Amino acid sequence: EVQLVDTGGGSVQAGQSLRLSCTASGGTLDGSDMGWFRQSPGDECELVSSLTWDGSKYYADSVKGRFTLSSDNAKNTLYLQMNSLKPEDTAMYYCAASPSALVYCSANYYWGQGTQVTVSS
Repeated sequence: EVQLVDTGGGSVQAGQSLRLSCTASGGTLDGSDMGWFRQSPGDECELVSSLTWDGSKYYADSVKGRFTLSSDNAKNTLYLQMNSLKPEDTAMYYCAASPSALVYCSANYYWGQGTQVTVSS
């Protein structure tokens, strides 16, 4: 059974940076997509960024140019570098993985436990 552990959230001022990490263990994710979703209370779950099994990257329009997705296969870890953070980036961020494409929040994905990002103005 695949397990995902996501870390790196925190409370920062607008304009500052954070790096989220998602480390996978317990199984193989070969051929799987991995990515980050976020959700604030009362808001829809949103796909922020994803990495497909063949190396393609997706970024939501709201984070393009500010967030960068990368991976370290040797460490089974996915990173989300978040720069120029804004108050509207405040949310719980969840790492997810799936043999199918990551599109919307689905119970069929593997999920991390979530890490809170809070950005104050």
